[in-house]
Amino acid sequence: MQLIDAHCHFDFPQFDGRRETELEQARSHGVSGLVIPGVRRPDWGRVRQTALAHDGLFYCLGIHPWFVDEHSEEDLVALEQLLTSRPERCVAIGECGLDRLRGSLEAQWPWFEAQVTLASELNMPLVIHSVKTHDEVHGLLNRKQWGGRALIHGFSGSFQQAEKLVGLGCFIGVGGVITHPLARKTRDAIARLPPESLVLETDAPDMAPEGVRPGQNSPVYLPQILDTLAEIRGVEPEALARVLKRNVSRLYGWPAAGIGE
Repeated sequence: MQLIDAHCHFDFPQFDGRRETELEQARSHGVSGLVIPGVRRPDWGRVRQTALAHDGLFYCLGIHPWFVDEHSEEDLVALEQLLTSRPERCVAIGECGLDRLRGSLEAQWPWFEAQVTLASELNMPLVIHSVKTHDEVHGLLNRKQWGGRALIHGFSGSFQQAEKLVGLGCFIGVGGVITHPLARKTRDAIARLPPESLVLETDAPDMAPEGVRPGQNSPVYLPQILDTLAEIRGVEPEALARVLKRNVSRLYGWPAAGIGE
């Protein structure tokens, strides 16, 4: 059984000094690869270096809604120049998006729209951060006539919202939130969506599953998320894992066989 962590902040300082150990433990649990999202321009070099230093690691470049005030138009130009060169192991644009709970949606909006436009022009997938803005994200993608692939990372909305996003070609990120019994709305949505629309992720070190201390999440816990997902969908984990691997390969444009094969 091979699993891919579609969204893991493995470059964050919390993993300093223990990346090799974490990767070894994750691989022993069936995690064969992961994707590191970029969130701000000063970190892009670190994200790239972390990915290239280890087999099976890939990365994205983008400007996260929390950090838009730190950036200027020049940074969008730099992002376009970097991505146009098709750097090795860079598989998507992001993490970008909207967050109603932190910062100003008015300030975030043009940055998200610019990155959606860039993804369309370069035919690259998007990794989208959406917190209580699923309807706005859907509206923008629909207005832009989005025809590509996108990951709605850390999804915690309703089935109706997820269904609309899937209809535009989005994959729904399934993370530690589903392991918490009180997350009934999200668990219901994930249980009812087509399996072909789901992708596993940890968002480590954040979005900890049940039983893991906040800020201590790791790719090692990806199988726990898989087991919970299989349980709420009433299927065997091994069979579901094969579908999820095909999904993440489609999302990031890898061959159907997946990473490392």
